[in-house]
Amino acid sequence: MSNIATFIKERKRRIFMSLFGVIICAISVGIFKLAALGVDPFQSLMSGLDSLIPIEFGTLYVIVNAVLLIFSLVADRHNIGIATFINLFLLGYITQFTLEFLRKLIPNPSMPARVLCLLIGIVIICFGSALYMTADLGVSTYDAVAIVMSSKWKLGKFKYIRICTDLVCVVIGCVLFVTAGNSLSAIPTIAGVGTIITAFFMGPLIDFFNVRFARPFLEKGN
Repeated sequence: MSNIATFIKERKRRIFMSLFGVIICAISVGIFKLAALGVDPFQSLMSGLDSLIPIEFGTLYVIVNAVLLIFSLVADRHNIGIATFINLFLLGYITQFTLEFLRKLIPNPSMPARVLCLLIGIVIICFGSALYMTADLGVSTYDAVAIVMSSKWKLGKFKYIRICTDLVCVVIGCVLFVTAGNSLSAIPTIAGVGTIITAFFMGPLIDFFNVRFARPFLEKGN
């Protein structure tokens, strides 16, 4: 009975970590968008699509991730879990709400304010990612693509496949962004310094929060 109780307690903690982690990540994406100094590669793609397709960002995010979910279900269901669906249905709408709220609060942010938002966004997304990843209840539909290509299809090592999928997202996002009528000079708002920072510095920061907070929090209940 004690083993069952421990299992249930741990499962509740993992679900909480997944839910809270996704919410934190969604808020951070809204902050990234307000900073307009570049977002992570997948969000670069989403920004391009958002500029071109006239529907709410939250709804668009669900549609795109639903398509990627179908890919994962067909190719390899192993990576799909509770966290996958939390990410699919919540992240886009929370990001949309966060951005709209921040734009009302700070309608015309100065460059120092934008840089501050970028730094805050990086810290928050790494913290949220640490919770979400440590919970180990499934990955996002975009993360699953590179995992399938590397683990299931054996096309190469995950880190190299991920670099390729990230580059494809950035390129397509920028093309769609310009196609929607935005100028070339505006591209750094969706693929800029923030994109570079997330590509090279997220890993160490996520690992820091894993060691300092996420893992201890999960183990505390055991």
